[in-house]
Amino acid sequence: FKQRLTGQQQEINSLMQRKSAVDEENARLKNEFGNLNQKFKDKSQELKDTEECARKKEEQNRLVIKNLEEENKGLNICCADLLSDLEKLRKQEAQWKREKSGNDARIKNLETDLAETREQIKSLHSICGNLSSQVVVEQEELFQKDCDVVRAK
Repeated sequence: FKQRLTGQQQEINSLMQRKSAVDEENARLKNEFGNLNQKFKDKSQELKDTEECARKKEEQNRLVIKNLEEENKGLNICCADLLSDLEKLRKQEAQWKREKSGNDARIKNLETDLAETREQIKSLHSICGNLSSQVVVEQEELFQKDCDVVRAK
């Protein structure tokens, strides 16, 4: 009977050791599970934070794109206005060139007329000088005749 008791005692001791080993393994696994669970929670929070950050960046990017599109629309309108102004200025420049060409031709004609008029004035001055000389000669002759008339009286 004692031998049977000792065998049972050994079996109980063996079972107690196995239970102790299983309890330790359970405690270790629970601890590991707790650590893994905490890591999972941390990673889940990190993922949420990353997704929130990505959502905010995406929203910011949408706003930036919208603002750039608005700015681009304004710049396109400005460019169209500038191109229109440029076209008007080119037409005005062409008109001014035509007017300048006409004015240059008129100026050339006026310069030619002026040169001809100067020549005519020069010629008229010469004629005036000759006529003045003739008047002086005629006056002297008239004076002589007056003197002759006075002597004859």
